[in-house]
Amino acid sequence: MPVGRDGWYDGGAPIAVEGGLRARTQRGAIGASWWSRRFIDILERVCDKGRLSRGRAYARKGQVLSLELSAGLVKAEVQGSRPRPYTVEVRVEAYGEALWAELAAAIADQAVHRARLLAGEMPPEIEEVFAAMGVDLFPRDLDMECSCPDWGFPCKHLSAVLYLLAESFDDDPFLVLAWRGRTREQLLGSLADDGEKGADPLAVADVPFAERLADFYAPGASVRRPARRPSAAPDLLLRLFPPPEGLAHQLGPVYSRLAADLEGAPDAS
Repeated sequence: MPVGRDGWYDGGAPIAVEGGLRARTQRGAIGASWWSRRFIDILERVCDKGRLSRGRAYARKGQVLSLELSAGLVKAEVQGSRPRPYTVEVRVEAYGEALWAELAAAIADQAVHRARLLAGEMPPEIEEVFAAMGVDLFPRDLDMECSCPDWGFPCKHLSAVLYLLAESFDDDPFLVLAWRGRTREQLLGSLADDGEKGADPLAVADVPFAERLADFYAPGASVRRPARRPSAAPDLLLRLFPPPEGLAHQLGPVYSRLAADLEGAPDAS
């Protein structure tokens, strides 16, 4: 049985495969978005760096044959040095319907979070929503298993799957939530429903004309121009949006004259 320099089982060079799942990132760090990097940071903090390095090499060579994600479970097959691929499973806690109902309601209460999720983005603050409920979005511990004979944890096969899982999170951030038990369609559907249930602050009650006959012709408020508010500095716009170099000294006097003309204009009563 070949043994590597660090003392763990080394089955030798893996059998090359065609059509395997290959990591897009062939050099440097894997994971482009904040949520995939968050997952990778957790792995690299708790897992052996040597095995993670070998796992990256496996992921980049395309040794992972399949990867399936469902609520609480990721299953994969990885081609190692033996003819039969190894089976990998990674488990996390999938939250139940009652907790997800509370999470969806909390997300819907935050208009910005709700809008970004409906737009297909993962707001960083969503971790705080989960933390407020006493649960984690990203797992602190992973229940992992591989059918290979390597007694190290995690082995290179598990590491390869975890890196490809992080890249799949880049492609679809909702997979992070699906792993916890809520698919994209389920979450967005509940957010849309909560939005429909909420009161529209701009809605105006439609009163039938017959009920307004008594006061329809009553005099209303006089139509007057609102009192003039103190004007902003004439060069405020130029300071906020600087023009091309060389134009500022020409536009400055123009804005000042325009502001003076507007200040001197009579109110229309």
